[in-house]
Amino acid sequence: MSRVSDTLKQEVIAWRRHLHEYPELSFQEYETSEFVYQQLRRMSGLEVTRPTKTSVLAVLIGKGQALEKPLTIAFRADMDALPIQEETDIPFASKNSGIMHACGHDAHTAMLLGAAKALSERADEICGEIRFIFQHAEESPPGGAIELVEKGVVESVDYAFALHVTPYEQAGTICIREGVLCASNDDFEIKVIGHGGHASTPERTIDPLMVGVEIASNLQHIVSRKLPALHAPVVSVTKFNGGSALNIIPDTVELGGTIRALDADIRTKAKNYVNQIVKGITEAHGASYETTWHEGYASVVNSVDAVAISREVAESIFGKDHVIQVEEPLFGGEDFSAISQQVPASLQFIGVHNPEFGEAFPLHHPKFKIEEDALQYGVDYFVGIAKKLCFQ
Repeated sequence: MSRVSDTLKQEVIAWRRHLHEYPELSFQEYETSEFVYQQLRRMSGLEVTRPTKTSVLAVLIGKGQALEKPLTIAFRADMDALPIQEETDIPFASKNSGIMHACGHDAHTAMLLGAAKALSERADEICGEIRFIFQHAEESPPGGAIELVEKGVVESVDYAFALHVTPYEQAGTICIREGVLCASNDDFEIKVIGHGGHASTPERTIDPLMVGVEIASNLQHIVSRKLPALHAPVVSVTKFNGGSALNIIPDTVELGGTIRALDADIRTKAKNYVNQIVKGITEAHGASYETTWHEGYASVVNSVDAVAISREVAESIFGKDHVIQVEEPLFGGEDFSAISQQVPASLQFIGVHNPEFGEAFPLHHPKFKIEEDALQYGVDYFVGIAKKLCFQ
């Protein structure tokens, strides 16, 4: 049973709808961050600052007296949207053409605003410090989290917590996992440079299409033959462009894809194998190449101690039957990894699906939507963690 008052519940929903209506892309969250800043400024006892142009930090220093050393904890919500044209039927759909909160960051932000308001009203009961981090640019590497870490927002923090919505579980549930939760994600682009010519005389060309096909095929051997099966990454070729006429062999071909890995050593080895394969195949055929890497995020690793706190609080709020153990890591990327590398941290997934929606459209889908009743549970989760760690 949720402990959020009906008044706060409606306010959180209203915040979420406003944010959903006016989404902004990574590093462009000017209006979003200003909206968050103004809401926080209306709450009592918060020290509100702008670590970067499009992020917000609110600090609540408790007035209570602790018998032991008080803790400093951090809660994080991301605020950016995606370059997607919304296709939902909701009345507060995006008013910004080609931009949509299709990953639930509007919900993340609204839940954390709700927690900030609830906790700011109980400063006399709080010992220690609570930091509310409203982060920019989760969707675009190098991401906003690493920038905020460099600004010192998690210095001296004992534990950090975050929630991410999942459309695959119903509202009123939460998914919990310790250890590796999300994979690293690195993208690559390869340009194969050959020597084009007429298709009737291929012997006079260096055919980049055939070289590109061979590269794409051999990249799959990284998973099946180069690395241990129990630690194998995901290597996917997702782009292959070349040629413009049926009787002409082109000069160049471009292909690209992504590597997702759960282990830092495997991540490095997989990238090295990509470079070796591209170099070896192109040189064998007399072609040349250009490879561009787009470094993504490291793996999110949840601290055993922080997850134990998450689990205890989640069971008290959602009920044990609605706390779902996540058995396997996910191969999606999340820049909360920058925070989890610095302090004991716990990122977990909160269910937001309503069976009446019909199909559960995935994250980053133009028809993605959430059950707003789930937001109150997210507020309760953050408040519950604060009560366990920072209340007298």
